[in-house]
Amino acid sequence: MKKISFPMHCLLLLLISLGIAVPAADAPVLRVAYAGSMGVVMDQSLGPAFAKAHDARFEGVGQGSFALARLLAGRQMQADVFVAITPPPMKVVRDAGLAERAVPVASTRMVVIYGPKSRYAKDFEAAAKGSKTWYDVLRQPGLRIGRTDPAVDPQGANALLTLQLAGTYYHQPKLLEQVAGELQNPQQIFAEPSLMSRLEAGQIDAAVGYASAAFSHHLPTIDLPDEINLAQPSMQDAWYAKASLTLADGKLLKAQPLVFYAAVLADAKQPQLAADFVRLLQSAEGQAMLRERGYDPPHGEAL
Repeated sequence: MKKISFPMHCLLLLLISLGIAVPAADAPVLRVAYAGSMGVVMDQSLGPAFAKAHDARFEGVGQGSFALARLLAGRQMQADVFVAITPPPMKVVRDAGLAERAVPVASTRMVVIYGPKSRYAKDFEAAAKGSKTWYDVLRQPGLRIGRTDPAVDPQGANALLTLQLAGTYYHQPKLLEQVAGELQNPQQIFAEPSLMSRLEAGQIDAAVGYASAAFSHHLPTIDLPDEINLAQPSMQDAWYAKASLTLADGKLLKAQPLVFYAAVLADAKQPQLAADFVRLLQSAEGQAMLRERGYDPPHGEAL
């Protein structure tokens, strides 16, 4: 029998005294690789609820969906469940023989997110009320914009595609270049899990990102028209399909509605727990947790 150190024993007693459930040391472990923007809802809502209900341990890894998909496909990472945004990352694991089916579990939309500590906060507040244009605020000299690497994270790609669509919608042909600079501008690119924290701390002023991530971190936002917010499948042919960009390595970025998909992976060590977790995501209980964190209902069919 595995011995428990004295400090750990004291910690366990404290948790039990507080009424916090402590899984047994030999409890099964569910490993979930998820889009990094889902960190709050996974680690603070869905993961703990699932662990308690199944007397299991929840281990989550949040990164850019493409980065995770490549790690999983290359067998450099093992997980039981993969939750990604938009179909392309799921295609990577499917082509690697790791997933036969992925189901939609949530959706979100693109918004302008700004930091309450930003020296431009008043300008963004005015833009939210319609007395200024949000893209004029973003174009101000000295404003610090944050985004993720479009080569590895769909949120970073979608930020660029949204700006490209906005340039068309508002008849501002140089908007993308003026706001983002180079497509992989190193001065703007940060790891996805840190992006909202940097906004909260005032290290950056604004980002074009997911409404669900902003809501989870209680950050203020500016809504964007349906034609550019990537939220409406009905807009795909008329608007979103107009947006495409090619990175320096030749990778083609295309705009698609922002739907989160979940799949049980073929090499799951806990296939039953994995299936149960996906069912939780689809259930009324799971959907309520997602809704409480700012996610919209899922759109579309299974992949």
